[in-house]
Amino acid sequence: MPVIALLTALVAVTVEQLVQWKYGPMGIAGLLLLTIGLKARNHTCSSIGAAVLALMVTGPAL
Repeated sequence: MPVIALLTALVAVTVEQLVQWKYGPMGIAGLLLLTIGLKARNHTCSSIGAAVLALMVTGPAL
């Protein structure tokens, strides 16, 4: 059981660092909103987080 918790924490930190490196602080904010919304079962919060991440991935429309 501790091994699974350690691996889960390691994956979470790795994903967070990857998002921060690639998309900056706004990507972290989107990821944070998405995870908080999913854990709290708040559809509005998770939808906003998913939209922010989608906009960060697709980039600005020129």
